[in-house]
Amino acid sequence: MKIQILFLALIASLAVVLGGSLIVSRKSWPTLFQETLLALSAGFILALVFLKLVPASFQFYGESAAIWILIGFATIHFFEHTIVGHLHFGEETHHDVMVSRTTGYSAFTGLFIHAFFDGLSISVGLQFDFLLGLLIFFAILLHKFPEGLTIGSIMMTAGFSRTIVLYSAIGIGIATFLGACSVFLLEHVNAQFAGMAFAFSAGTVTYVGASDLIPEVNKTKSRMPPLLVFGGMMLFYLSEKILDLILR
Repeated sequence: MKIQILFLALIASLAVVLGGSLIVSRKSWPTLFQETLLALSAGFILALVFLKLVPASFQFYGESAAIWILIGFATIHFFEHTIVGHLHFGEETHHDVMVSRTTGYSAFTGLFIHAFFDGLSISVGLQFDFLLGLLIFFAILLHKFPEGLTIGSIMMTAGFSRTIVLYSAIGIGIATFLGACSVFLLEHVNAQFAGMAFAFSAGTVTYVGASDLIPEVNKTKSRMPPLLVFGGMMLFYLSEKILDLILR
């Protein structure tokens, strides 16, 4: 199980590094591709939260799960948008906004914390419920590439060298992997702890989906990306059914 967890976390980490590498190499994905990925990710994430994480957290942790959902939501808001004045997912195009190196450091800190909890969610999910853990992994993987674009472009427009920009993306990837390494400290996850972890994850992931991704999707002039949010929800439903059949 530990090898599986670390392997999946490594895949998610490499997706971040890939996104950052494209910024460093001055290449970019077509805007429609980015918008499609963000839309599918948003729909998949929100379906995961409301159909699996929230019910599981209340089932295993009771009414107190609501507090941890709020704490998770507030934690990501604090690190991404309270200490950071401007942060969105995708390639940063407003070069007049991200000029402060302090802002770059703050953005890196916020995404580092967020990425660590991504890895922790993968670890706890796979240990307690393998199917749920896989769904959590797919939800996280979908937004890791845009996350790499985000940190890479922010650091680039903040005036850092291409080497530092690449290191920042690698750092976010390492944070994801470190979160997954919690498997060595949490080898025996009981139902109560899993419920608390699922609740916290539900809050953090809700913030990413509803506050980070959906606004970016809704900025597009095309109607296709907003419609693909529903496609992401359907993708979650189909993924759950297919994985359930495979793992029986």
